[in-house]
Amino acid sequence: MDLLTRVYLERGGNELLIAKILQRITEEKDAKKFLEVDETATFYSAVISHAYYAIFFTAKAILLTKGIKTEMPDVHKKTYEAFKKHCVDTGLLDVALLTLYQKMVVRADELLEIFKDEKWKRGHFTYQTIPQANKEPAEQSIRNAALFIKNITLVLER
Repeated sequence: MDLLTRVYLERGGNELLIAKILQRITEEKDAKKFLEVDETATFYSAVISHAYYAIFFTAKAILLTKGIKTEMPDVHKKTYEAFKKHCVDTGLLDVALLTLYQKMVVRADELLEIFKDEKWKRGHFTYQTIPQANKEPAEQSIRNAALFIKNITLVLER
């Protein structure tokens, strides 16, 4: 794995980590007190956004291994479309995940759906919903990002 691929993969992991930290700050009174954050403050919108970026940078990492680098403008759309075309439609992830998990199949389509859903939630919940309403979607975003990163990392490390 080359250096830039590792950087993107690490960035994805860092985005997931900050999403988890922001969730803890939102939900734990002791964390709020320690950080001098108002008790009523919530950061679920930021959790969703960072979970999306965890997926986004991880997708960019696997694309680099295929010689594909997505850039502005429309980098998010380009990354999503390239991920679908070069990692899902080709069957790369199905075969790799099938090999890694043998009987436990994690279909690449599920990973693509996670990516698509998180991209939508990032826009919807960041810009259109009050933060307190985002707890459940934020928790799902963290689970999705963790699953996505885990599976892509396994493919990259084989």
